[in-house]
Amino acid sequence: MEEREAQEAQKPQQQILQEQLQEQFLKQLDELEVGQLVEGTVVQVGAEQVFVDIGYKSEGRVPLDEFDEPPQMGEQVTVVLLSKETKGGGVDVSKKKADEKAFWKTLKQAFHDREAVEGKVVRTVKGGFEIRLPGGIRAFNPISKMDLRRIEEPEEYVNITSKFYVERLYSDNRVNIVLSRRGWLEEEVERRRQEFFETVSIGDTVEGVVKSFTSFGAFIDLGGFDGLLHINDMSWGHATRPKDYVKKGDKIQLKVIRMDAEEKKINLSLRHMTEDPWNSFEEKFGVDSVVTGRVTKLTDFGAFIELEEGIEGLAHISELSWVKHINHPKEVLNVGDEVETKILDYDVTQGKVSLGLKQVLPNPWDELASQYPEGTQLTRTVKKITNTGAFVELEEGIDAFLHVDDISWAARPRSPGEVLQEGQEVDVMVLSVDPENRNIRVGMKQLSDDPWAQLKRAYSQRTVIEGEVTNITDFGVFVRVHSGIEGLINKNNLVDPRVEPFEKAVEKLSVGDKIKAIITEINPGRQRLGLSVRELERKEQRAEMQKYIHDDEDNGTLTLGELLKEKGQS
Repeated sequence: MEEREAQEAQKPQQQILQEQLQEQFLKQLDELEVGQLVEGTVVQVGAEQVFVDIGYKSEGRVPLDEFDEPPQMGEQVTVVLLSKETKGGGVDVSKKKADEKAFWKTLKQAFHDREAVEGKVVRTVKGGFEIRLPGGIRAFNPISKMDLRRIEEPEEYVNITSKFYVERLYSDNRVNIVLSRRGWLEEEVERRRQEFFETVSIGDTVEGVVKSFTSFGAFIDLGGFDGLLHINDMSWGHATRPKDYVKKGDKIQLKVIRMDAEEKKINLSLRHMTEDPWNSFEEKFGVDSVVTGRVTKLTDFGAFIELEEGIEGLAHISELSWVKHINHPKEVLNVGDEVETKILDYDVTQGKVSLGLKQVLPNPWDELASQYPEGTQLTRTVKKITNTGAFVELEEGIDAFLHVDDISWAARPRSPGEVLQEGQEVDVMVLSVDPENRNIRVGMKQLSDDPWAQLKRAYSQRTVIEGEVTNITDFGVFVRVHSGIEGLINKNNLVDPRVEPFEKAVEKLSVGDKIKAIITEINPGRQRLGLSVRELERKEQRAEMQKYIHDDEDNGTLTLGELLKEKGQS
């Protein structure tokens, strides 16, 4: 005993320390238990196995497929001790089971604290997807809880790695893990949206992906939440189809032009990424400038013409032609036509330009007064009949108006259609030309002598005239006399009502009867001719009395009473 102690005393201090450490290490090895988590170091990576030094007499062996990626030499890993001795003399350990054991603690914590866990979609299954979590743990995510939008192609989600919320761990005392990627996405989107409103200002440039289209624009994905790119904000020019400017899936940069955090609305602009062309309008254009443009849109009131991208003007329908009566611009223009036009006016602040197409062409009305002087006789075609007259085409696009009063000297027809037809050729005389108001008057009756003037020359008031009854009315009798002129015998001028009622007197007359009357009024200006049968009878009575007077003067003087007595006897 004393000898042994003496030998121990002679050992170097370093050797004594090494033996103590070895004894402590062997004691620890004896304390290792199957199922225990052990920290180890990767010492060798083979084709199928990874060798891990866990401080045991033999190295632990882990299948390579338990690693997501082959580990590096010296890398620290946690494994579970499956057995201390194998038939080959090694130590059997498992990284997979260690990961699973360690992750279960994390999984339970995530479930209780509503925290997200990361997983990978490995395949589609009935009603949803199988998700692989760390440690090889399998979970289920229903298809309805996979995304914020309706899923049309489930296979597109296979192999994506994402975060999930844990909805359930057990069911009927069995492990049954149910996840929700949608729940995590909803909160993530809201977080990003809130961050956007807190960090982005109007006028900032942002990047997004074209997500979908509507008739009024496109929705842009800004990171799980959408902004609206309205069609009017796609181009400074006239935009009609959103797909002409952006394509689905395109990553584009846009300006933020409006934000409403309360309504969660974001408006974006593509056109504001370039300078407003109106800023340099007056450097390129001016009033009376003749420019070439492209017709972009036709409306009932005119045509929109693009002078350059972002500069669009309106040519009103009244400015399309000097001579043609245009009901709709499509009669002379088509969308896409390139046309020459003149700038009539503009307002840069309002972004408006007034254009004229006819102003780049000579105005034919300037030559019409010399081309068709008053008194010119023409043969032309009736183009259109109205209630008050007819339009006669002088040449293409230029019509003259023939008023109903200028059709005939004799009588005004109740309707121009009684004597004229569309397409009929008529002889007319130019009466007046008014280029300023674009008005030409023609007449038919002026080609012949005015029968009223003839009547005025041939007859005077108190003259007896003969005519033909043309119409019998309640107020008198119409009689056609010289050159077709009609005069009126008023009911009081047909018969003395004290002698015979008018109604009884007209019973003796028929249309076509010849009748004599005295002219009581001739008014060519108003085309009025007044006649009287009653005055004619009075005239004849006076002439009869004069005859008696002259006859009796030859035989001696007679008193008035004698004259009336003789007349009564006769």
